[in-house]
Amino acid sequence: MKRYLKINKDDNVAVVLDEAGMHSGETAEFGDCVVTLVSDIVRGHKFALRDIVKGENIVKYGYPIGIATQDIRAGEWIHAHNLRTGLSDDLEYVYSPVGACVNPAADTVEVNGYLRKDGSMGIRNELWVVPTVGCVNGQANAIVSRIKEECDLSGIDDVRAFTHTYGCSQLGSDHANTRTALAALARHPNAGGVLVLGLGCENNQISALREAMGDYDHERVKFLVAQEVEDEVDEGFRLCSELIDKMRGDRRQPLPISKLRVGLKCGGSDGMSGITANPLVGLFSDWLVSHGGTTVLTEVPEMFGAETILMGRAADRQVFDHIVPLINDFKDYFRSYGQPIYENPSPGNKAGGITTLEEKSLGCVQKGGSMPVVDVLKYGERLKESGLNLLQAPGNDLVAATALALSGCQMVLFTTGRGTPFGTFVPTLKISTNTSLADKKKNWIDLDAGTIVDNESPQHALGRLVEKVVATANGAPALHELSGAKEIAIFKTGVTL
Repeated sequence: MKRYLKINKDDNVAVVLDEAGMHSGETAEFGDCVVTLVSDIVRGHKFALRDIVKGENIVKYGYPIGIATQDIRAGEWIHAHNLRTGLSDDLEYVYSPVGACVNPAADTVEVNGYLRKDGSMGIRNELWVVPTVGCVNGQANAIVSRIKEECDLSGIDDVRAFTHTYGCSQLGSDHANTRTALAALARHPNAGGVLVLGLGCENNQISALREAMGDYDHERVKFLVAQEVEDEVDEGFRLCSELIDKMRGDRRQPLPISKLRVGLKCGGSDGMSGITANPLVGLFSDWLVSHGGTTVLTEVPEMFGAETILMGRAADRQVFDHIVPLINDFKDYFRSYGQPIYENPSPGNKAGGITTLEEKSLGCVQKGGSMPVVDVLKYGERLKESGLNLLQAPGNDLVAATALALSGCQMVLFTTGRGTPFGTFVPTLKISTNTSLADKKKNWIDLDAGTIVDNESPQHALGRLVEKVVATANGAPALHELSGAKEIAIFKTGVTL
């Protein structure tokens, strides 16, 4: 295993890679330069490659990640005690394209998916009960329980009620977010059948929700208002039984991988995230886009400090003009609640070696690879363009992963250095940044990227990831699907009455 790494030639820090860490007095060689550590440093954390004076930029990934708050000696540990963010309020952005382009792949790859009526591909054939309001969560669960007890579910991958606490007592954009999210959920191609269950008196009326759904498959989406029937569980069971009869005829068939849409997410990040798992996912994003597929990058607050990299890769001026408000509107969102814009990273991130938001962001955006940004989506908006897209959503793991799936992604790749068991309503593959996490949490981690700092080449690791993604698209369950950890989290932005 490599013990330490200088990521970019312009960096004035290196990162400790050894699981055991490194100790004061040990040396690190960088060509003709030899640095003697003057601090004990754990894996994922940084040390100075030369003397750094107070007020000087600390550089990692070839970009500033903050400002030294005191003089720092060569070999000294760099973290929150001597490094602060260099980010400030809104910036003036200039359109400066770097000429990113797509080189189409020469080979053809297929997956075995479900071809839906609108031409989209599902990689699961599931029956979902979607409440319009939290008041009918219990009834939704009761319908699902009865279906599982009494119905023949052969050919159906799962039956699930996606409960939530919203749908009433919300106003304005907050209410619109809930309606938009549930409309997108009901149209997702991983569902072969959907029952939308309403109460009847809620703000989120089924009539408005149906309108928000637009053109949907009337044979595969049914609606039920609980207050309009004598027994909503009986009626819901009857409607779902009709959907099951339709779904039993669904069969997987070979479809081009260009129909695959994959969300890109990180959570519980550490100092290894920008070295192993995130760059690996970036390679996958480039691979899928080169095959005509689609990837989606979100976590807008975790683009702060690295947004100009994405802006430089905008496919055209119009896309650039959409990225700018994507960034600034999120800053306004924080300010509207009187909150600091750069209150990030989390305690877990810091324990793993990430000090500032720009450091976190520079690691985070690597999941987007190197391809052009072709479109910018609002929360809950459906994908329109093949290629790399940006999506409006926060960094919160459950909310962001749900948002990626709501945009039409059939799968989410989730990199993590600390580990998490959750999954959203589509297959959510966990990719560890370090091997010790993968070894410890075999019931959480679907693929280990920590091997990249050992003897595995990034291209070989990419082959493993492609194989895992294709197998998952073909029906192999992600670990969270086996544990039953599947849920939704809607982005709440306003008051509750």
